[in-house]
Amino acid sequence: MAIKLQQDVEQRLLASIQRYCAENMDEPVGTLKAKLLLDFCLREIGPSVYNQAILDAQQAMQEKIAEIDATCYEPESGYWKK
Repeated sequence: MAIKLQQDVEQRLLASIQRYCAENMDEPVGTLKAKLLLDFCLREIGPSVYNQAILDAQQAMQEKIAEIDATCYEPESGYWKK
């Protein structure tokens, strides 16, 4: 599954890459080079980050499901115990 960014997010990331390169590299990077670098990161690094995020979300949900009996428990036949 390819990672597709919304246009405003992509523009923000491209500007961030260009700023990073201007401040930390020997020469500034144009929009085309920034786009190529972003595409590389999305294709090469993005899936690993995405998959880890899914695993983290899955673990968090499993922990919540494991606690459901304690958090959603209601004692039965409690009317006469008042």
